[in-house]
Amino acid sequence: MDMYKLRFIPLGGIVGVTKNMYVYELYVKSQNSNLKSQEVDKDEYMLKDIVIVDCGIGFPMEKELGVDFVIPDISYLRDKTDKIRAILVSHGHEDHTSALPYHYRDLGSPPIYTTNLTASFIENKFKEFDISSRVERIAYNKEYVFGDFRIQFIHVTHSIPDTAHILLKTPVGALYHGADFKFDLTPPYDSPPDFYEITKAGHDGVLCLLSDALGAERDGLTLSEDIVGATFEDSMRKTRGKFIMTTFSSNISRIRQCVDAAVKFNRKIIFLGRSMRENTRIAQEINYLPIPYNLLGKEEETMKIPPNKVCLIVAGSQGQYGSALSKLANKMNKFVKIKTGDRVIISSDPIPGNENEVYALIEDLTKQGADVVYSDIQDQLHASGHGNREDLKYLIRFTNPKYFIPIGGTVRHQQQYRKLAEGLGHKPESVLLLEEGNTVWFTKNQAVAGEQIDTKNIYVDAYGIGDVGNIVLRDRKTLSNEGVVVAVLPFDSSGRLTSKPKILSKGFVFEKVGVELFERSVVLIEKRLKPRGGEKLDAIAVKREVISALEEFFYKETGRRPLIVVETIEV
Repeated sequence: MDMYKLRFIPLGGIVGVTKNMYVYELYVKSQNSNLKSQEVDKDEYMLKDIVIVDCGIGFPMEKELGVDFVIPDISYLRDKTDKIRAILVSHGHEDHTSALPYHYRDLGSPPIYTTNLTASFIENKFKEFDISSRVERIAYNKEYVFGDFRIQFIHVTHSIPDTAHILLKTPVGALYHGADFKFDLTPPYDSPPDFYEITKAGHDGVLCLLSDALGAERDGLTLSEDIVGATFEDSMRKTRGKFIMTTFSSNISRIRQCVDAAVKFNRKIIFLGRSMRENTRIAQEINYLPIPYNLLGKEEETMKIPPNKVCLIVAGSQGQYGSALSKLANKMNKFVKIKTGDRVIISSDPIPGNENEVYALIEDLTKQGADVVYSDIQDQLHASGHGNREDLKYLIRFTNPKYFIPIGGTVRHQQQYRKLAEGLGHKPESVLLLEEGNTVWFTKNQAVAGEQIDTKNIYVDAYGIGDVGNIVLRDRKTLSNEGVVVAVLPFDSSGRLTSKPKILSKGFVFEKVGVELFERSVVLIEKRLKPRGGEKLDAIAVKREVISALEEFFYKETGRRPLIVVETIEV
C-alpha cells in the first residue's frame, strides 16, 4: 500500500468563476494504531500537511438582496489549523485574495506566500482590518518546503502583473495549479510567461493539471494586453470632453496604459472609487504605476478643469451598485457630472451573471450624453486575462498531465475544456469535472472521487460576516417582490385586545384597494383573538396565529404573499 495519498478539496472557484479557494491535504500511512479517530481515515492514513491556494470573494447574484459579497465556507478546516502550513496566492485579483482578512485568524494565522504586487495588496487589506499577518514575497522558481509539500511559483501572464502558477510537488506526484492566465508574448510592463519552467514541470512529470477554463469556448489565442494601450491613445485623441475609463481596480497593467495615454495628451489623471484609489496608491509606492506629480488630480476639482484635459479612471466596471461608476451613471457624484462630449470606455467584459447590471449602466450613461464604448461595439478595447482554447491547449501540451481538473469557469466551460482535452488525445474520463465540496484522492498514478465536503455561501453585508442567512434573504426577496404588512396589536395586562388592531403597509397594494382590504383583515384578527374562557393569550402564539391567518387571507384576496410582521404592545 502507498505510504502517501493526497486529497484535493475545492472550497470555492471550481464553478461560478469567483470565490476561489482550494485545499491540498497530504496524508501519510500511520504506524500508530493509538491515534485518535479524527486524525486518521478509515485506511489509517494520518493527515500530515495542508496548503491552501487562494482565498477570494465572490459576487452575489441579483437574488441575493442586500449582500455585498460572499466568501468561502471554511468550516471543514476549523479543527485542522495545526496542519495548515501556508496559504499560497496566485495573483492580486479580489476573487483570489479578498476573503483572507475574514478567515485568516480562523485558519490559524499561517504564513502567506505570494508575489510582490499581490503581497502589497494583501498587506493593505489586513491593515484596513487592523489584523497583523505574515506575508512573504516569493522568488520565482525557488523551492519552498512546507512539510512534505515542495512548492514552486512559476511566472505567467494575466490581466494583472505578478501572476503565478503554482507547482505542488508531493510524494504522490506533482500537481500544477494553473489559476487565471493567458500566454501573452508582449505584455506591457512585464516579462512573458516562463515557458522553460512550465515545460520543465511537464518533463519532470505532472500527475494533475488544474487549469483556468474560462476561455474554453473561445477559439484562437487571447489577444495581448499590449493592444489595449494603442486603443486608449486613439480613443483619447478623438475625445473632446472628459475621457472616462473603467476596469477592475486591481488591473494595474490596464490602468497604467490609460495613464500613459493621459500623460501623452497632457490630461489630469483622477481616480474615482475607494478600491481604485487604494490600489493605484499601492502600485505607485512600489513603482508599478509611475505618474508625474503635476498630472495627478483630485475628484473635487474635476469640474474646474477643461473637460478635454481630464482623464478619469473609475472603479465599478461590473455595474456594482454604489460603485464609483454607478454613482456617475445615477448622477450621485456631486463633483463629477456626465456631459455631452464625454467618452466612457468600459475596458472589461462582464463576469457571467453581471451582464444586466453593466448594460443598465451603459443605458444611464448614454442618456446623459456620454459616448459609451464597450467590447460589444468595438474590438481591441479589452483583452481578456483568460486564455482562449489555443492558450489552454499549449498548457496541456507543455505539462502533459495524466489527469485534469478545470477550474475558474462555469459548468459549460468545464464541458468545453473536457472536449478540448479529448481533441488532444486524452481520455474524457481523465478530465474530472467537480463542483464545490467535491473531493479527489490522488495516489501514485491514480485519481478517484472522494467523499463530499459540506459547504455553503457565507454572506457578508455592511453589518458583518455570516449575519445574512437564508431566512434573511428570503425575507428581503419577499419585501422586494410582494411588500410588507405590519399588524400592531394593543393588549392589556390580562392579555385582551384593548382596541382595534392597526394595519400598516408598504409596497403591497394600492392605497384605495388597501383601505377596504385592511378593514376586513382587522375584523379577521379580532375574531381569531376573541377571548376564550378568560385565558391569557401568549404573545408568541398570537403572532404565529395572526401571521398564518393574514398570509392565507391576503393570498386568497390578492394572489400575493407579503411579508407579515406582527407587533404586540401592552397598554
